[in-house]
Amino acid sequence: METRKSAKMLEFRQQLNEKGCKLTGQRLAVMEAVLNNKGRYLSCEEIFELVSRSHPGIGLATVYRTLLLLEQLELVTKIYLDEGCARYGLCDLEEKVRYHFICMRCGAVYDVEENLLEIQNKQILKDNHFDIKSYIVKFYGYCSNCKLENKGKI
Repeated sequence: METRKSAKMLEFRQQLNEKGCKLTGQRLAVMEAVLNNKGRYLSCEEIFELVSRSHPGIGLATVYRTLLLLEQLELVTKIYLDEGCARYGLCDLEEKVRYHFICMRCGAVYDVEENLLEIQNKQILKDNHFDIKSYIVKFYGYCSNCKLENKGKI
């Protein structure tokens, strides 16, 4: 994990340099917040809270602009949930299929590693002559933390 994190951070630094953008401590902190939460999708406000611990003077607008830059550099992925809020997570361009578990209580979003619909995709291609390039599937339920907090009542 640490090697992958270092590689993503190096990629970030190189892309900023190529685009002629400054490498600021605030931008690094936003990228680190995303890297440290791999497999989760955080709102801009959640990332702001994480980054403001080490950079108390950072503004929410700076975090938002940095996330837009990271999205343009294809280092983060933005997803929209039913709440209408954008959430950001680490981008993996090799991963064309995304499954998300979304907690209905706390709103946490977790990536699912397995390709759950691989067999169905092949059948869709065969039956409909349709070549699927990517898709997103959302599963709604309750995360283990929320289930523990409510002692299994949900």
